[in-house]
Amino acid sequence: MRIVIAPDKFKGSLTAVEAARAMSRGAMLADPGARIILCPMADGGEGTVEAVATATGAERRSSVVSGPLPGQEVTAQWGFLGDGMPEATSGGSDIAALLVPGRSTAVVEMAQASGLWLVPDELRDPMLTSTVGTGQLIKAAIDAGCRQIIVGIGGSATVDGGTGMARALGYRFLDGGGNELRPGGAALERIASIDTTDRDPRLDEVNFLVASDVDNPLLGTQGAARVFGPQKGATPEQVESLERGLGRLAGELGRELNVDVAAMPGSGAAGGLGAGLVAFCGARITSGAGLLAELTGLAGKVEGADLVLTGEGSFDSQTFRGKTPAGVTGIASEHGVPAVVMAGRVQAETGRSLGEGVAEYCITPGPMELPEAMEKAGELLTAGTERLIRLLLLMR
Repeated sequence: MRIVIAPDKFKGSLTAVEAARAMSRGAMLADPGARIILCPMADGGEGTVEAVATATGAERRSSVVSGPLPGQEVTAQWGFLGDGMPEATSGGSDIAALLVPGRSTAVVEMAQASGLWLVPDELRDPMLTSTVGTGQLIKAAIDAGCRQIIVGIGGSATVDGGTGMARALGYRFLDGGGNELRPGGAALERIASIDTTDRDPRLDEVNFLVASDVDNPLLGTQGAARVFGPQKGATPEQVESLERGLGRLAGELGRELNVDVAAMPGSGAAGGLGAGLVAFCGARITSGAGLLAELTGLAGKVEGADLVLTGEGSFDSQTFRGKTPAGVTGIASEHGVPAVVMAGRVQAETGRSLGEGVAEYCITPGPMELPEAMEKAGELLTAGTERLIRLLLLMR
């Protein structure tokens, strides 16, 4: 069998690279003669830099930047390709058309600077957290000469509409008295004007692409505050405050920058950072899974394969809003290759949404507490893959 293994991370347990290796071990135990092609994936969230660096040989660089909490400092990794994206990844698809070949490129993962994983559970508060560090990473990439920047925006701890990121790039947000507001979601309701006097002029020279793992709009019942605010620690009252604040920000962006982001697909990703990158940096939002598939050359690896294996920790309704397994199985279907989504948790109704030639497989062999399942994720994934491949070989 020729098997392409292209999982995302198993959040809190395995990186995409670790998951791919665990699946490979299981496949080889079942079929020692199998030809295995590893292609660890991401969708813009945690692991994006690692996935791109693994596929392209990008240099990993580190920058000390502000964390999501006030006064916090973190060391964040980002990817650097001085000669731009490899030629093999820059032709054919609609997403490829957005990339400029040969231009010095950076891959920035906002989760590295402004991620939820950086904030202890008891300190999670999107009224205080900000994306300032993400803006500092972008500035570091521009300082390094990058004129094409891919920003992965999954896994954030913030709901600030990208205003923190914009501050690091020279924008100022003022209240009705002309006073500069503090970073964080709490200030959004008080924005009266946006000062662009010190905006970094180099932003106009950069091709910005946003790799988003969801397609939620900025505002409304499916927007940044109401869907993602509670995940980041917001109380019901804070959710409504953030919704009003993002609405106010959207209004100012329309009036002062002539950009309409309120209903734009993906503008609500990362607490509205999607909207902020469009408005403040002129970015274009695209599917993170699709962009990573382009950068890793996934379609070429899938063509002619017998089977595609992908996976994530929890396979649920959010998967179809832009997560990696949806993108990978879509490419497999386009090439007529059967695909299986492997997960530690499979939501029953989600499996019913799968198309022809795609199946789901739960790697836990029976009832198991979540902490135990996460601790044993690697061995469960290896054993589950072995069982699956043995079953498929028997059926053949």
